[in-house]
Amino acid sequence: MNANILKFELRMKLKSALIWSIAVVAVSLIYLGLYPSLVQEADLLDQALANFPPQFLQAFGMQNLNMSTIMGFYSFVFLFIQVLLAIQALMYGFGLVSVEEAEFTADFLLSKPVTRTQVLTSKFLAAFIALTVTNAAVWASSLVFLEMFDAGRGYDRHAAILLLSSIVIFQIFFLTAGVAISLLLKRVRSVTPYAMGLAFGMYLLGAFSGMLGDVKLELITPFKHFDPNAIIQNNAWNFSLVAISIAVIVIAIVISYWRYLHRDIPAVA
Repeated sequence: MNANILKFELRMKLKSALIWSIAVVAVSLIYLGLYPSLVQEADLLDQALANFPPQFLQAFGMQNLNMSTIMGFYSFVFLFIQVLLAIQALMYGFGLVSVEEAEFTADFLLSKPVTRTQVLTSKFLAAFIALTVTNAAVWASSLVFLEMFDAGRGYDRHAAILLLSSIVIFQIFFLTAGVAISLLLKRVRSVTPYAMGLAFGMYLLGAFSGMLGDVKLELITPFKHFDPNAIIQNNAWNFSLVAISIAVIVIAIVISYWRYLHRDIPAVA
């Protein structure tokens, strides 16, 4: 690790981390703020959900969803938070190395007395710290809003902690996947299309696995590895699926370092 690179990368990412933090806090506030009024008609809402096709409910993680409890309602809200977290992590991942290569500044950085391992490690650490800022915002806002809007009914704190604890592995999965894919590609001209495409693609894979009942698709996407509704209902993680996420993270990190250490870095002609 190189302290100067770490500080520079953190300065570059701090503003975006704060913006993403505000976004996830706003989503939590807007949706959870609706719960006190919705809970008064919770029985009618549950009846309405029962009339939806099972495939539709499975696609959006709403099967067996108990809207009369704030944790049941929050499991639905948490899906939107996961999508935002995935996009943020992927944008950091795809841009970790590719932005400098696209702007032809990578050769200048590597001309300094630092190794490629130090460069990539510093960048990884800076991205992780930035993601942790957003993670902390999700934790703080979620716990505060759950207390504020539980309508006096209380909630399962253990389930809430389990759900929020899943964020770290979820973020690292998409961060490392983004870095690995960007290094496997010849050039990433724009980060946003790749990040949006992969995030929503993974979400749709999770939705289709629920609709089609195809367990194989669940092995691919962390949206199923950390299914909010399943975590709250079972009050536990599915460690078999979590292990897949961890395995992908390890493989992606190995690929990233191997590719970066052997990559031809474009230079200004």
